[in-house]
Amino acid sequence: MKALAFDLGAGSGRAMLGSFEDGRLGIEELHRFPNTPVQLSTGLYWNTLGLFCEIRRGLAIAGRERKLNIDAVGVDTWGVDFGLLGADGALVDNPRHYRDARTNGILERTFAAVPKEEIFEATGIQFMQFNTLYQWHAMKLAQAPALSVAHRLLFLPDLFNYWLTGVERAERTIASTSQFYDPRRRHFARELLDRLSLDASILPQIVDPGTRLGSLLPEIAESSGLGPVPVYATGGHDTASAVAAVPAQGEDWCYISSGTWSLVGVELDQPLINARVLASNFTNEAGAGGKIRFLRNIAGLWLLEECRREWALGEHKLTYDDLLARAAQAQPRSAIVDPDEFLEPGRMPQRITEHCRRTGQPVPKDPGQMTRVILESLAERYCQVVKTLESLTGRTIRVIHIVGGGSQNRLLNQLVADTTGRTVLAGPTEATAIGNVLIQAIGSGVLRGLAEARDVVRRSFPLERFEPA
Repeated sequence: MKALAFDLGAGSGRAMLGSFEDGRLGIEELHRFPNTPVQLSTGLYWNTLGLFCEIRRGLAIAGRERKLNIDAVGVDTWGVDFGLLGADGALVDNPRHYRDARTNGILERTFAAVPKEEIFEATGIQFMQFNTLYQWHAMKLAQAPALSVAHRLLFLPDLFNYWLTGVERAERTIASTSQFYDPRRRHFARELLDRLSLDASILPQIVDPGTRLGSLLPEIAESSGLGPVPVYATGGHDTASAVAAVPAQGEDWCYISSGTWSLVGVELDQPLINARVLASNFTNEAGAGGKIRFLRNIAGLWLLEECRREWALGEHKLTYDDLLARAAQAQPRSAIVDPDEFLEPGRMPQRITEHCRRTGQPVPKDPGQMTRVILESLAERYCQVVKTLESLTGRTIRVIHIVGGGSQNRLLNQLVADTTGRTVLAGPTEATAIGNVLIQAIGSGVLRGLAEARDVVRRSFPLERFEPA
């Protein structure tokens, strides 16, 4: 089997070829492209049409240039964002970026209509102002014209699937990030939407990851040279795909999907929704194989990415390898910050410096020391979250699986092992694309389920082990 996985992140997207042979999976990048938001006077937007052009370009590379026979296609993206379609199937407004300012202050306005505790009881989802519920409610309060003509709401991977196949569906894992999905009853929380005067009739039917949606539309099939390839609803939320590729066994483990965001969690068979979970701001999102991804979403390497971007505007044009080498030589434990206090873009080095000065901690003097502060702060935050996971679930966590791009950060991996006192297994790096392919393979019958998929990962990709020092 050969499957094409389109993995779209907040900064870039890739077309990744997954090939199964002799019980192993190989992964190859066919096409990479930037994902650059567009700031207009009316807000911050995603360039969704440009992204779809790149998806079509990836299909053409596979079909026209490489002459590959592709058996399946799947798309995953980041969570919460969405597009609105009119009755004719066309976009009625360009999808906004989750960092758009329209949701500033929306939590308090929403809680005035429906108390926080009742929203959590209905959804079990962590409160973040950019969740789909609050984006939609902000549009309603602002009387956004697009809502008056909206016929369908599609989360972003579902939007791309619709453009590929003409089929309107909501894949379960991406729907669960919205904060209007009920994980107990496994459908949209329509009563909650009614209380906020949000029209639930524009929501599509929910399908499970691995569902075959249809085939490439005739024009796309012809222009790409691939023919009518089946398109599957994979783990539409990129973290759901990444977690599917965690090469874990037993129950004494947790995962960290490490990248711009850090998602720290475990798999459960049923959602865990109670007052303690609410107080800890954990979330219950749908996963592959009917699992619940019980996790805490925290700021990740975003802080370092923002610092590096700011430094590049000045005299410090440093690669990640440069920064990590300097950080390894920097003074340890000079300062600790809470990564979640730095979610907004802009002036990241200055804001961290100001925070250290305000809290009476040593101020980082150079990029190497700043990088060390960020990485040690992430490791400390992971440790706190892992301990809370153990307390909430009653499990003992002995192994931490770090997957995704951040798993290549050996200094951070060792800091996590040292700070938590637990074994860290790092890899695979391309977990999201791998999980995307694995879920397509489960949907097409090539693999029998999540356990077999993880066996394939363990056979196919090397892991690096870090023990506490």
